[in-house]
Amino acid sequence: MPIYEYRCTQCGKQFTRLQSVGAGSDGVRCPKCESEKVERLLSSFASTSSSSSADASCPAAPSCGSGFS
Repeated sequence: MPIYEYRCTQCGKQFTRLQSVGAGSDGVRCPKCESEKVERLLSSFASTSSSSSADASCPAAPSCGSGFS
């Protein structure tokens, strides 16, 4: 399950929530003021891969975005 980031539109508190993929913000309450007036924020995501799959998708693996030359 992904972690979504929210911001309360009443008090401005930012918080995270572990929810299933595609879940809406219905029923999500601010942990500070308990308002349901929240908005989901855009955030980056992290992923992991094994070295074999990274090598397969990146022919020049040592110089392909890894920071090594």
